[in-house]
Amino acid sequence: MLCHAALDCGYGANRPRYIYPRHILTIAVDWDIMCELVPERLAMNAFAFPAIRGVQAGRAYYVVMVPLGAVGSLLRFNDGAVPDELRAQRRLNKSRIPAIVRYITSNPREYVLSALTATIDGGFHFEPSDTNGPLRSIGTLSVDMTATILVNDGQHRRAAIIEVLRERPHFAHETVAVTLFPDHGLERSRQMFVDLNQHGVKPSRSIRLLYDARDERAKLSRAVVDWVPLFRDMTDFGRSNLTASSPKLFAFSNLHTAVSTFASETGEVDEARVIEFWAAVAEAIPDWGLAHRGQMTPAALRREKVHAHGVALEAIAIAGARLLNDPRLDWRAAINRLGNVDWARSNSALWEGRALLVGRINRSRTSVMLTAEKIWSLTRNGADASAQVG
Repeated sequence: MLCHAALDCGYGANRPRYIYPRHILTIAVDWDIMCELVPERLAMNAFAFPAIRGVQAGRAYYVVMVPLGAVGSLLRFNDGAVPDELRAQRRLNKSRIPAIVRYITSNPREYVLSALTATIDGGFHFEPSDTNGPLRSIGTLSVDMTATILVNDGQHRRAAIIEVLRERPHFAHETVAVTLFPDHGLERSRQMFVDLNQHGVKPSRSIRLLYDARDERAKLSRAVVDWVPLFRDMTDFGRSNLTASSPKLFAFSNLHTAVSTFASETGEVDEARVIEFWAAVAEAIPDWGLAHRGQMTPAALRREKVHAHGVALEAIAIAGARLLNDPRLDWRAAINRLGNVDWARSNSALWEGRALLVGRINRSRTSVMLTAEKIWSLTRNGADASAQVG
């Protein structure tokens, strides 16, 4: 028995629906030929947008360019036009909006806004640029002014655009892409909202820092990685939390936190000086060198040593800044004493209540500060640090 499916050609609320065999939908690239139906008559007042037509799940959808000045009035989110049953799931996290506003206004020549996704309930008509060839999927989408266009993904960008225009009205003539899915009666909107927000994957902090060209501290962290072979070879740039079996020793996000903390604590902005400090740290801890040379696995270090965790990196940064800021001390000699510290997690007398809490690594701010205080004390005094506990 042949399975059939309805092809939604997207000609508005009262569009005709043709039935086609499912196998046609899966193999036909000329799906738009199927959509050569008589469009419904639009009201005289309609918006017109440059558009590209595509197909997903047997339904036509459209990508249009919307002026930023029209985003607030054209795209609905949670106002009176939204059915009550859809409002409960649609909540803005208002704390996110100022950051997006700052990003746009601070980078007027470089900002990038990804496409918003919306459903459209009402009359519309797509007029292709040509009836044949590749241009038949490019044209103009006319949308009845009475149609409801409901945002399903991009609500915070929409709210930020509205705020930006209050401060910088000249942005009104720039545009943002909006992907429109026909949805008569907004019947699919609830599930679309869930699907779009459930399956979106936010990049890890490590990846965001790696590619952030504006963050000066991120640039500094990348310089440290580039110039210190141990960090270059043993840093994971894709994850912020390393798996137990990861072949890498550091997550870039943890290393960045340590580098940024050191720069803040010392007021040091000279790249060469910061690199010099972290190169000295890398050379001072023998276990790191063993892992770098393949003589010990990072997984074993994470199980057995405190220094293989972010809490120790940040604590070393704070302690090192104190050493560097004290003109009476030879900070290089002090940093070398990191190699004498007993970093074993089994040394509960030294690390419990500091880097450890009931035997587990603790990354709280209090733990970082207490660990930093102990590292500073051990390296500053210059005694055999392995013998110092408590």
